[in-house]
Amino acid sequence: MLQEAGRAGALLTIDLRALRANYRYLQGRLGKAACGAAVKADAYGLGAIPVSKALVDEGCRHLFVAQLEEAISLRAHIPHDVAIYVMHGSPVGYEAEFIEYGCTPVLNSLDQITAWRKLAQERQENLPAVIQIDTGMARMGLSQAELITWLNDFSITDGIDVRYAMSHLACAEDQLDPMNQMQLKGFQNLLAQLRQHYPGLKASFSNSSGIFLGTDFHFDLARPGAALYGVAPVAGQASPMHSVVQLQGRIIQTREIPMGASVGYSKTWRATQPSKIATVSVGYADGWLRSLSNCGVAHIAGVEVPMVGNVSMDTITLNVSHVDPQLLYPGALVDLICPNNTVDQVAKRAGTIGYEILTSLGPRYQRHYIDA
Repeated sequence: MLQEAGRAGALLTIDLRALRANYRYLQGRLGKAACGAAVKADAYGLGAIPVSKALVDEGCRHLFVAQLEEAISLRAHIPHDVAIYVMHGSPVGYEAEFIEYGCTPVLNSLDQITAWRKLAQERQENLPAVIQIDTGMARMGLSQAELITWLNDFSITDGIDVRYAMSHLACAEDQLDPMNQMQLKGFQNLLAQLRQHYPGLKASFSNSSGIFLGTDFHFDLARPGAALYGVAPVAGQASPMHSVVQLQGRIIQTREIPMGASVGYSKTWRATQPSKIATVSVGYADGWLRSLSNCGVAHIAGVEVPMVGNVSMDTITLNVSHVDPQLLYPGALVDLICPNNTVDQVAKRAGTIGYEILTSLGPRYQRHYIDA
C-alpha cells in the first residue's frame, strides 16, 4: 500500500546497507562456496524485488523462492544470468512456464522428475533442475524409497541437466544437535553414489545456520535466508548479523486512568496505580502478534515501556507513565523493533521465532528503504 509517510500508522524501515553487509559476511564465511539467498515469502516480508536487487548488486547469482508465482514476479526485475530456483517444484501441468520465465525447478519427487523429463523429451533438449533429497527432515525431497529407485535406474533423469543435489538441515541452529552430523554423513554418502554417474555434481546443503556449522557443511552453494535479514543464526550465541529492520508505530492518543481501571479487551490488565496509557496504531492485522499481549515492550526515546492489555486488530496500548509527556504527542513515533528490541527479542517474548515476526509484517506499514 503506497501512502505518504505522515499518513501511515506505522513505518517499516529496511536498511539495505545492513542487508548487503550481512551478505558479504556470510559469503566471507563460505570461502569458495557460493552464497545464494532465500528471498521467498517476499524476502521474509521485506520486499523481494528491492532486496533481491541489492543482493544481486553484491554478487549474488542464486535466488531461492518457494512458489512459481514468486519466481515469475521476480524474474522481470532480475538479470537472466541470475538463477531463480523454485523450491516447491512445478505445479502439476505448469512445467513449461519454467522455460518461459527462465526459472529452475527443485524436483522433490519421482512424479516431478517424470514430468520434467517428459517436457525435456518433448522439447528435445536438456532442461536444468535441482534435485532435492530428504536426509531426515521428512518434509520435501526424494524419500528413501524414491532415492533407491533413482540409484538403481539413472535413466529416470535422462534429459535433465542436474545442476545441484540439495538437502535441508532440520536442526542447524542448535550446533550440538546430533542430527546435524547424521544428516551430513547421509548426504555425503548419497553424493558419493550420485557422482559415480554424475561426475562433478554440485551440492547445496546449508541454510543460514548451517553456514556456521563449519566447512564440511558448505559444499558448493549455501542458501541463507533469515540471517541475511538480521535474525540470529545460532541459538544461544550473540548474533554477528546487522539489524536490517526498524519498526515504528505512531501514537494516536494518550489518556490518564485511575488505579483499578482495566485496559483493552477482556480486562486482562488493571492499573495498580494511576497510569498514563498511549494507544499506538499497530495491531495483529499488521502482524504484531496477539501473543505479545501484556508481555511485549516498546521504546520511546530509549526508554522501555510495557505493552499492557490485549493486542487489538489495529492498536496496542502502552503504559507510558514514566515517559516525558513532551514525547507523547499524537503522531509521535514509538520504536517496536529496534537495536534495543531486536527481531529475536520480540520473537522470544511472543513465544515464536524471528522468521515468523518478519514474515508477519503487514501491508499497511509505510516501507522505507535505505541504501548507499
